[in-house]
Formats: sequence, structure tokens, C-alpha cells
Amino acid sequence: MNKQEPEVNIALAIKHGLNEEEYEKILKILNRIPTYTELGIYSVMWSEHCSYKNSIAEIKKLPRTGERLLVKAGEENAGLVDIGDGLAVAFKIESHNHPSAVEPYQGAATGVGGIMRDIFTMGARPIAALNSLRFGNPSHPRTKYLMKRIVQGIGDYGNSFGVPTVAGDVYFDDCYNENPLVNAMSVGIVKHSLIAKSAAKGVGNLVMIVGSSTGRDGIHGATFASEEISNESETKRPSVQVGDPFTEKLLLEATLEAIKAEIIVGIQDMGAAGITCSTSEMSARAETGMKINLDKVPMREKAMTGYEIMLSESQERMLMVVKPENETKVKTIFQKWDLQCETIGEVTEGGNVEIFYHGLKIADVSAYSLVLGGGAPVYMRESTKPKYIDENQKFDLSIIPEPSDYNEVLLKMLGSLNLCSRRWISSQYDTMVRTNTVSTIGDAAVIRIKGTPKALAMKTDCNPRYVYLNPYRGAEIAVAECARNLVCVGAKPLAITNCLNFGNPYKPEIYWQFKETIRGIADACKHFATPVTGGNVSFYNESPDGAIYPTPVIGMIGEINDYTKTISQAFKNPGDIIILLGENKSEVGGSEYINRCFGVVKGDIPALDLDLEKRLHDLILNLNENGFLNSAHDVSDGGLAVTICESIINGHGNTSVDLGAELMLDSVKRLDFYIFSESQSMVVVSCAPDKVKFIQEKAKMSSVAFSILGKVTHNKKIIINNKISIDVQTIINTYEERMEGLFNQ
Repeated sequence: MNKQEPEVNIALAIKHGLNEEEYEKILKILNRIPTYTELGIYSVMWSEHCSYKNSIAEIKKLPRTGERLLVKAGEENAGLVDIGDGLAVAFKIESHNHPSAVEPYQGAATGVGGIMRDIFTMGARPIAALNSLRFGNPSHPRTKYLMKRIVQGIGDYGNSFGVPTVAGDVYFDDCYNENPLVNAMSVGIVKHSLIAKSAAKGVGNLVMIVGSSTGRDGIHGATFASEEISNESETKRPSVQVGDPFTEKLLLEATLEAIKAEIIVGIQDMGAAGITCSTSEMSARAETGMKINLDKVPMREKAMTGYEIMLSESQERMLMVVKPENETKVKTIFQKWDLQCETIGEVTEGGNVEIFYHGLKIADVSAYSLVLGGGAPVYMRESTKPKYIDENQKFDLSIIPEPSDYNEVLLKMLGSLNLCSRRWISSQYDTMVRTNTVSTIGDAAVIRIKGTPKALAMKTDCNPRYVYLNPYRGAEIAVAECARNLVCVGAKPLAITNCLNFGNPYKPEIYWQFKETIRGIADACKHFATPVTGGNVSFYNESPDGAIYPTPVIGMIGEINDYTKTISQAFKNPGDIIILLGENKSEVGGSEYINRCFGVVKGDIPALDLDLEKRLHDLILNLNENGFLNSAHDVSDGGLAVTICESIINGHGNTSVDLGAELMLDSVKRLDFYIFSESQSMVVVSCAPDKVKFIQEKAKMSSVAFSILGKVTHNKKIIINNKISIDVQTIINTYEERMEGLFNQ
């Protein structure tokens, strides 16, 4: 042990985020007091961010197998799904919430960089990026600053890296005032023959570090991500990594070239916990060990300690295992791309990771004892149903007054930050780089797979207000709506990844929300045959004002066999008939309508019948395959009226005439509840008049409700009964200018 290192004891362990029980467990594993470096290693590997110690027991209840999955959930850096023709799609979503709360630009940028590395270490070339964002009230002092810098960080990194950012979602609520959520997703394509593994196999093989130099940025980032945001969080800016997208682009090309040359035995990104995580996880997967010499690690700062080198989360670095005879070949490839590539150790027997620095052994620990699925702690926390659940569900919706001016209310809805155009955000992202983007405007993004007629559809989604009011059903709806979004562009849902954002798991009410959410995701995924390929848990999303809404973001991938059959949500032709598939039950509990217009977050959320939802999906796909649909758009946040407006807006300027819509809704008890209802399993489609009978017959065969709402017009107005009549340009201005006007100030 280095005499200059602090004395290791229980007090120091607690400062590192470990508890007394965990410290005692470390003493038993080592049969001695750990060195200072070993304490740091255990503290980051046993943090919630790396070990999932408070969540893994529940996560294992998710459906994690499927006939098209090529790796088990959690087995590799990302999920991998067979899409035929010898190709697979790799995809994953992860959070970078805590770093983005204190240093929004770099926090968001490095979130993008980290998830990209997870994809290309699989041997997959990233083809698309998505993000799911949550912000507080714009009137809050930090919200505008956080949003501007987070969006800029995402855009700058993705644009420079050269991957299109094609889809996502954004949501605003007071609960995110001090704790924004930044969830980044990446999607890549890989040939089956080029899939890379992350196990450190082969005793005597070399361990190499490639990419950027190691600095002090990001030290204890994993631990920082495993605690609540507090007034002291601003002092932890050094725990936020600094990204370099241009270096990452070089790292991408060099890594894929080395994998293609078949000279890599194993490879893993250095993300959370840096060298510590990659050495221990790669060793544990292969049941081997490693001997690492930190003197060989390229460093950009002087006088770094072994502790700092092991815990640094400097970006754009990889750890590779290479056969000795391929060392020169690997170095030649990375040097060609102007990247550092150094041999820092070797694979050993025995299962221990041994760390040497300046001639001293500063750590000697069992890899198995460090990792998730190995010796890392696993806890089941106390759970208690929150009292607010039953209280909110008893709310009497009949006290909501019916509007006197429906035009005013619809425009107010279209101007809601949770419903209005996201163009202010998306215009900062390059959506077309690599020229594979088929569509980004609609219910999901569509990216074609070059050299084939196929395309992938992708989406992130979650209504956190629903999950707050009813965690089980809200989670089911998050999965169902994501699947419905894919179906509405003509894609068959394949699998999901998830990013589970919650408060402090030690609080029984928070843990109850988490358990119920897992149960809801599991049940929905089983119904849709969309297994969970992996993802991320982000706990401790709390500020001094309280916890965020439980926010289980779902990222879903779907397959389109012929990208020319992609469905648009935009109305196409005057005279087309507008049809509702599914039953509108006038459900407004937990809706954007009662929140936006009356400031209420109460009521029971819409019911969901998973069997009906699946029948609706199959019906839409069948109708599209037969060429009967001119448009399709799911009814979700904001309800039917907002859905119709979006189909008008997104068709504006794309046809020879500017369109409108006229709806005649008969036998509706309360028009506001009907047109702003967020009842589930509803899709608005349009078709030529001669296709109506066929669609009606198909709906009847599928036991899906069918109703004609009205028709597409060329009068440039939306007209609903005798209550709403607004010209299209007013709708467009309200919808498009809200966010830009607010955040360009």
C-alpha cells in the first residue's frame, strides 16, 4: 500500500457511498483491509449505476428472451436482434441525468458518445440516434438554460460524429425543475459474422487501451449518478466527463476496421467506472483475470494516482483483448487513424484483476466479486403503495366545466409545451446525414437499410403523468403506445430497450412505483412479443423539492420489409374519409386537457386492453400491406382533436392543395371529453371513399371498433360540429411558434 494514500476504514467507505454492511462484505472477500484503490474500485462497481443492486432482482422479471434475440439481455454492451439477410440490429438506451443537471452541455454530449460506443463495440455501425428528454417548468430559473445547453450538447456531438438524430420525445413538468432527464438511444447494424464480444478470453492474450488519453474528468461519475441531486451537486462538476466527437468518429472507424480484420478477441467501451469496469466485467464474463500496468496508460495530466487512473471516466476510450501475434496489426490500424493504442497488460488465470503502478501492486481483487450477476450486492427494498394513488383516482371529473369557447381551448392545447411542435429542438439535429433517413415526421422515425428493401422504425415514449397516477397501467401504456407508434408507420414491433428513471429506491413509496412499473412493462411486452434486450436504471432522481415522476422511457425497434410502404400521418387528398379505428371512451383522467386547462393531475388514467391493442396493431399492418391507407396517426397525448390537427399540419405544403378537415361527431355526450380523450388503442386513418367498406369489414373481423369521423377538405379549416372552426394557418402558427418563441428569447 502507498503510504501517501488515506487510511481505509468504515468512515472512508461511507464517504465513498458504501454502507457498513458492504464494507464488512469487502473485508470478508479480501480477508484483509482494502487498499485505497481497492476501496475506490468496490465503491464504483457496487454503486447503483454499475451494480443495479436495488433493481436487478425486479429487472429479472422482465421477458428477456425471444427467437430473434442473438444475445441475452445484459450479456453484451447492447441488445442484438436478427433482422434477416445475415444482419442484426444493435440498440440500447441509457441515462445521463445527473451529469446533465450540473453541466448540461457536456453531460448530454457524453451521454450521446457513451451510447454510441456501446453500439460500435458490438461491431455495429450506428445508423441513428434518439433521445428522450424531461424538463421542468420554463418559468423556473434554470429550465431554459438546461434545455438550451442539453439540446446543444446532443446536437453538437451527434452532428459532429456523423449519425442522424431522428426521433425522441420531450416532456415538461414541475417535478423535473432541478432534475432534468437525458436518455440517449443509439441504433446500429451489424453482419452476423462481424458481431464482437466483450469477454476477456485466452490466458496470455494482451490487454490494450485505445483512443483518448486518461485524465481526471469523470472520477466517481458512477457514484455521483447513484445519489440525489442536492445543493452541493454543483461542486461535483469534475464528476462530469468531457467529450470529443471527432476523436470518437476516428475511434468508430478504427474499431470497426479491427473487428472486420478479425484480430479482436474481446472489446468493451470504457464508460462508467472507466478501466475499473471494463477490466472487471470483461474478466468476469470469461472467468479469467487480468494483470494491468497503469504506467503504460496514456495520460494527459501529470501526477495522477493509481486510484484516479482506475476511476477516471475520460471519454472515447476502449479496452481490447488481442492475441499476441496480432498486437502489431492492431497498433497499425489505430495509428493509421491517429489514435493511441498501448498494451497495458495481459489476461491471466485465477479470476483476479491485479493492478500495478510505479512498481507496486495497488489492487488485487476478484473480478467476480465486483460485477452485476456475480458478487455485487443484491437488495429487495421495502415497498409501500403511496396514499396519493387511491386519493387521485377518486377525483370527480364531472366538476370539470365544459368550455364556452372550444376554439380557444383547442389553440391552448396546441400551444402546450407537451403537445406543440418540437421543430426548435429537431432543427438543431442533423437528421439526414448518411442519406438513409426515410422519415422523421410522424409517429416514429424510419431508416432504410442500405442495399436492401428493408427499413427500421424506431421511437422512444413514456407519459410520466400516467405512470405517476397508476404505475402498473401507465407502464403498460408506455409500451403499448410505443408499439402503436411503430405500427402507424407500417412497422412490426420487434423488441424494446428501456431507461427506468425513478427517485430514491430506499423510500418505500418510490420502490413500490418501481416494482409496479416493472410488472406493467413485463405484461405488455409479453403480449406484443417484444422482449427487453437491455437498458438502464437511473435512481436517485430527486432534488430538494422532491422526486421526479416515475419515468420508464421505452425505446422500441420495428421492422418494415419494404420501406416504400412506410405510412405517413399526413392527410393527402381532399375527399378522403377520416376513420377512427378503436373506441373513444371519453377518458380524460390524467390527461393533458385537464392539466393544461385546469391545472389538475388527478383521475384514473385510461383503461387498456392488451388483447384489443394487439388486434388493432395487426389490423393496421394488414390494411397497409393491402394498400388501403393514405395516412395513419395514433391518438395519444392531447386526444382526437390534436391528432387531427397534426395530420393537417404535417400534410401542409406537401400536396398540391392545402388541406383541412371537417368532422361530424354524432351522439357525443360531452364534446370536450370526447375530442380531448386519451383513450387507448385508437388510431385515426384516412382513405379513399371506395376503400371505406373494405376497412369496415376488416375492422369487424378483428373486433376493432370502426367509426367515420368526417372527411379531408380543401377549405383550409378544421371544423368540428358547430363548436370548432379555425383556419389552418392559425393552427400552424400556434403549434409551430410556441417552443421557438419561448426558448429563443
